[in-house]
Amino acid sequence: MEESGQLNPHTQLVDEHYTLRLFIAGSSPISVRAVTNLRVICEEFLQNRYTLEVIDAHQQPLLVRDENVTAMPMLIKKTPSPKKRLIGDFSDRERVLIGLGIKY
Repeated sequence: MEESGQLNPHTQLVDEHYTLRLFIAGSSPISVRAVTNLRVICEEFLQNRYTLEVIDAHQQPLLVRDENVTAMPMLIKKTPSPKKRLIGDFSDRERVLIGLGIKY
């Protein structure tokens, strides 16, 4: 925290909780890879500080529409701010960490 009581947006708080939504297309190979890769990254860098909701687009089409999901797999970081969207199988760890705003 800054002296004024405001958070510095460039400082990552150790206890920040991440709320993540991963939209996938059934059990396709890319969807399976995305879930696996993302869980590994979250466990390594956000252990006990994240909630990951995996949503099958075929089962939840209204949620897909409401979240404006345009490609899959798509990860939506809802918290902490800013809200971010990442697309792919999350095999590029560095890119995922940067996209989520995680210092490593």
